[in-house]
Amino acid sequence: MRVPLEVADVFRDGEARFLSEYGHTLSREQRQVLRAVICCRTAQLGGHVLQQCNDCGHQRIQYNSCRNRHCPKCQAMARAAWLEKRESELLPVPYFHVVFTLPHELGPLALQNKRVVYGILFRAAAQTLLEVAADPKHLGAKIGCLMVLHSWGQNLMHHPHVHAIVTGGGLSPDGSRWIHCRRSRRSKRPFLIDVKILSRVFRGKFIDSLKQAFRSGDLKFHGRLKSLGDEAAFEQLLNKAVRQDWVVYAKRPFGGPDRVLKYLARYTHRVAISNRRLVELRNGRVSFRYKDYSDDQQSKVLPLSSNEFIRRFLMHTLPSGFVRIRYYGFLANRYRNERLKKCRDLLGVTSEPTPPIKEVETPVENSDRVPSLKTCPACGRQSLVVIDVVSPARPLPLRRPHFLTDRRINSNCFDTS
Repeated sequence: MRVPLEVADVFRDGEARFLSEYGHTLSREQRQVLRAVICCRTAQLGGHVLQQCNDCGHQRIQYNSCRNRHCPKCQAMARAAWLEKRESELLPVPYFHVVFTLPHELGPLALQNKRVVYGILFRAAAQTLLEVAADPKHLGAKIGCLMVLHSWGQNLMHHPHVHAIVTGGGLSPDGSRWIHCRRSRRSKRPFLIDVKILSRVFRGKFIDSLKQAFRSGDLKFHGRLKSLGDEAAFEQLLNKAVRQDWVVYAKRPFGGPDRVLKYLARYTHRVAISNRRLVELRNGRVSFRYKDYSDDQQSKVLPLSSNEFIRRFLMHTLPSGFVRIRYYGFLANRYRNERLKKCRDLLGVTSEPTPPIKEVETPVENSDRVPSLKTCPACGRQSLVVIDVVSPARPLPLRRPHFLTDRRINSNCFDTS
C-alpha cells in the first residue's frame, strides 16, 4: 500500500537546501512552522503507545501533534470543535459569501507588513459591509458577519483576500425587529448589496487607512520596496492601485444553515495547501494539483523544486498572535450571545447552545467526523489503552536566533514584487 505524500515529506526533502539558501531571511514564526510541520506526529514530539487488549493484541504508536495553525495535519479536530460551537449561532435566514481581494500592486507591501496591512484589510472589509448594510437605501439593518483571512492562491503565490459569511438581513437600528434582505427583481433570489458599491467603498476605506498607517510610521519598507519610504513614491503606488475597480465577489445565498456549516468548514481552518493536493515528490521536485482560474478553472499539475515549494508555503505564515477568524456586527464577541438571543426572539426561533466537544488529537485530515482514539485499526473494537508514554526526542526550537534582524526578516526571500 502506497503511503500518502505529505507536506512534511517535502519539507524534510528540501529543508537543508532551503535553509542554506534562505535561512538568514526567516522570521521566528517561519522557523517554527518549518520545524513544527516536519516534527508533527513523529517521535520528535513524543506520544503514546496504544495496545489493543486481549481481542487481537494489535499495537500502534500515536504520536503527538504540533498543534501549529499552519500545519495541514492539525486542523481537523480544531475545525470540528469550532464548527460545533458555531452551530448554535446559525439563524434561519439566508447567508451570503462575499470575498474582498487586494489588488496585486499592494501584494508586496502586504507581505512586508503583514500585521498592519492584513489588519487594515479586515477593518476596511468589515466597515464596508456594516456601513453599506446600515444605509436605508440598501438594507437599513445591522448585520452579522464572520471573516476569514486567506493569503494564498491555488499556486501558493501571495494573494491576500478575506472571505466573509454575511447574514441575509439584520437588526433594525432600534433593535425592535428583524429586517429581511431584499429579493432580486430578475432571479427573485435573496439579494444583499451590489458588489460594485461594496468595491468602491472598500477601496476608499482601505486606501485611507493605508495612508494613515504611512503617516504614523507603522509601515516598514525593505529590499525592493525601500524607495516607497518616500511619500511621493508611496502616493504613486496608491494611484496605480486605485486606477481600476477592486475585486469584490458575492456568491449566491446558501440553501440553509446546514449548508452554511459545511461551507464554513472549507474556509475557516484551511492552510495554504492540503496533503491531498500533492501528487509526487521525486529528485528534489514536488508536483501538486491546482485550479487555473485564468483558464476556466481547469485542474492542472504544477511542478516546483522543494526549495520553491517551501518558500511559497512559508510566505503565508502569519505573525504571532494575529487572529485570522474575526466576527463583526451583532456577531462581535463582546455582545454576541445577547444579540443572538435577541435575533432568535425576533425570528421566533428557540435553540440552546450545544456544549463544545472535548479537543483530542487525531491523525485525520480534512474530515468532519473524527474517529475515537480507542478504536483498534485491526479489529475495529474500541479497546485500545495507553500502556506507555514516548518522550520527545528533542524539543522544538522556540527562540529566534539572535543574529536575525528585522531587516533580514523582510529581505528578498519572500518579496514577490
